Amino acid sequence: MGIQRFACLLAAIAVTTVATPAAAQQDFKSWLQDVREEASGKGISAPTLDAALNGIAPIPRVVELDRKQPEFTLTFDQYMQRVVPESRVKRGRQRLAENRALLDEVSKKYGVPPQFIVAFWGIETDFGRVTGGFKVVPALATLAYDGRRSAFFRKELFLALSIIDNGHISAKDMVGSWAGAMGQPQFMPSSFTGYAVDHDGDGRKDIWTTKADVFGSAANYLSSYGWRGDERWGRAVKLPQGFDKALEGEKIRKTVNEWAALGVTMPDGSALPKATLEASVIQPAKEGGPAFLVYNNYRVILRWNRSHYFAMAVGRLADRIAGG
Repeated sequence: MGIQRFACLLAAIAVTTVATPAAAQQDFKSWLQDVREEASGKGISAPTLDAALNGIAPIPRVVELDRKQPEFTLTFDQYMQRVVPESRVKRGRQRLAENRALLDEVSKKYGVPPQFIVAFWGIETDFGRVTGGFKVVPALATLAYDGRRSAFFRKELFLALSIIDNGHISAKDMVGSWAGAMGQPQFMPSSFTGYAVDHDGDGRKDIWTTKADVFGSAANYLSSYGWRGDERWGRAVKLPQGFDKALEGEKIRKTVNEWAALGVTMPDGSALPKATLEASVIQPAKEGGPAFLVYNNYRVILRWNRSHYFAMAVGRLADRIAGG
């Protein structure tokens, strides 16, 4: 996934395209013609290219957001209070109950517990309520043309055009964040191409409006990266006085028993459960903040979003939704 979707969602508001100078418009038209020709060479149909590319122009607000992403200044506690408030926990439990049969079906197929599917859904788009206000193709075209990360976004643009051409969504209905993250799970086109599924079997992978496809796609993504349905994501722990900071981080892996031998305990000072499960010590709030032992599933969450704050929020929300 790779994009800071939390920041994207805060910024993803509907915007009005501001006219660019005539010379810049002409440069963009020439560039877009090259894109059209390359897309046609990739087998994308003329009707799709007409529907998706005709009349589009660079969106200044997208360039602004890409170049001036807000600095991440929230503390760990502030982030948790904002992303995992009691109101979201309550709504998460409601959504789990409302969609229990479907979530159990998806969970059985992919091995991802329902509470985790709901947690990702809740954090990404507030259970499908906030999916972004930008048309994805013009936003991606803007970023591909702008040049700062043109190769990445040009690839995503072609994949978006292919998704439209394959009939999963129309160009006008393909909406998402300013960076092109789409639908209720906020998949980039590359993630959609790799992991979106047609769980309801209607011939379309609809991550915008069809819950079966939203849940199935999220679970398939996690399963594909090695989610283990019989393991937890992690647990809060207490580090011993003088704990070697060089042992922190996801790259350092020891069994739970080995961490216990180094003095790591439960938060109340009691012994860790006996286990040979590989774990890493993470302190997301840095020195003096809470410490956690995290397992394989935590590393899978990081494949969705590389932020430790995000991964901790998913784990905590899932635990709370499940009654923990």
